[in-house]
Amino acid sequence: MNKQISIIGCGWLGFPLATELIKKGFKVKGTTTSKDKLKLLTNEHIEAYNLKITSEGITGNIKESLLKSDVLVLNIPPGLRRNPNQDYISQIKNIIPYIEKSEVKNVLFVSSTSVYADEESFPEITEKTHPNPDTESGKQLLEVENLLQSNTYFETTILRLSGLFGDERHPAKQLSGKTHLKNANAPVNLIHLKDAIQIIIEVIEQDVFNEIFNASTTPHPSKQKYYTSICKSMDLPIPTYDLNQKSKGKIILSNKLEQVLKYTFQIKL
Repeated sequence: MNKQISIIGCGWLGFPLATELIKKGFKVKGTTTSKDKLKLLTNEHIEAYNLKITSEGITGNIKESLLKSDVLVLNIPPGLRRNPNQDYISQIKNIIPYIEKSEVKNVLFVSSTSVYADEESFPEITEKTHPNPDTESGKQLLEVENLLQSNTYFETTILRLSGLFGDERHPAKQLSGKTHLKNANAPVNLIHLKDAIQIIIEVIEQDVFNEIFNASTTPHPSKQKYYTSICKSMDLPIPTYDLNQKSKGKIILSNKLEQVLKYTFQIKL
């Protein structure tokens, strides 16, 4: 492989993605907000850069982090849970002029299925479903998606991931022991870290850009059934739900991804 990849955001998803791309022969540049993490990246043969992107501007050498790269993986979450006043749209707007002036021709933007609202009818969601976010995070993600896909300097594929989990990080651990949780009967929409990484690699290797893909594994059991089962298997306290409240949710379908990329999910629920 002679493609060079830049990954802005070498965190829980971006770092293992970078190491897998290197194993496949790609040259990889990666950014981190932590100077302490630079050595970790360079030890894995990632060309590492300390980069901080805020709504006010960018600290660090973003030009060099994009230099001579063919593909940019833009993997910065909105972070509105920790900082509700975060202006995520301005953050991305600050990056776009640098992408335009670089050699990057393809962008893969890691988005979320939160651009689709939860409903009492549990609708089946495809890429043809009109996004109707009901959270601030979802609204800002959707605006960023539109900004990137409407840009004529590069082609963008949007990857809308459901809840990301892995062997060491599972939402059941956060829900364990909690009481009166909402949406007991809502369908679960999750994707394993291994699948998320492999799907991104497939998009890059197959050169599939200017697309939108939903990414959520199957099946879609109810939250109450699934998290009760997982907590039992982990020997954790079981969460309880408020069964008197109507549940809202959705079922994320990934048929397009499976058909276009010829992809089979590795981890099922």
